[in-house]
Amino acid sequence: MKKTVLTYGFISGGIAAALMLATLPFMDGGGKGYIFGYTGIVLSALLVFFGVRSYRENVGGGRISFGRGFAVGILITLISCSCYVATWQLIYYKISPGIGDKIFNGQIERLKTSGAPQEKIDAAERQAKFFKKIAANPFLHVGMTFIEPFPIGLAITAISAAILRRK
Repeated sequence: MKKTVLTYGFISGGIAAALMLATLPFMDGGGKGYIFGYTGIVLSALLVFFGVRSYRENVGGGRISFGRGFAVGILITLISCSCYVATWQLIYYKISPGIGDKIFNGQIERLKTSGAPQEKIDAAERQAKFFKKIAANPFLHVGMTFIEPFPIGLAITAISAAILRRK
């Protein structure tokens, strides 16, 4: 299990990291950045399916239970999410230190130019201050970053384990 999990986990994490770096120019608080970002997360999470299938065929002799499939998938997801987090930390603190301000300011500017009510703009500004405060603490920032891709990986893990189980 170890070889399969590590192989597919790091391939998935590498894809997530590469796609995140590729979407860096689109991270301005607009819809394109979110669309490209989450598309990258989903594409990298698809490696969970292939990892569980590989484990079933190569290690399980064509058989795998839901529990074992889920275990393989969740371990692949954890490795992939860790790569995602490491890449985002590198971007946020080293490669593009002002990216957080750029994203939040872009969101607020879009609200202002779209004619949104002042209450909505004020709420967005409060939210931006809250997230900037979290980002100031690297441990909290790691946790917040981890919960971006993890639910997608968890869902794909459950679906893959259910589809690929064979007795």
